[in-house]
Amino acid sequence: MAYLRSFFIIFICLMIGKGIQHLTGLAIPGSIIGMLILFTALSMGIIPAHWAMQGCHLLIRHMALLFVPVGIGLMNYLDLLTNNTLTILLSTIGSSVVVFVVIGLATHYKENQ
Repeated sequence: MAYLRSFFIIFICLMIGKGIQHLTGLAIPGSIIGMLILFTALSMGIIPAHWAMQGCHLLIRHMALLFVPVGIGLMNYLDLLTNNTLTILLSTIGSSVVVFVVIGLATHYKENQ
């Protein structure tokens, strides 16, 4: 019963997020909006954490399987990825460097405060 309740909560948050995205036309995916709704509800205590915990643990435990369809889907665009390898590589490295610098500066600032 706990799994059913947990998956129901996750599913409802997902559907609310998709509905908000559809009605507003936001560029943010509905699944992300639903995740933010779930996070907000759990943080504010609207939904007790133990209600969603079992389903979340099950999904996290098998997360690698959830990426298989995405990996297979990427094979359809292998020529596009090959043609843009340098752009993808540079943007990945550049954004990683920016994140590292910002986190380093924030940590340095926090420690010296």
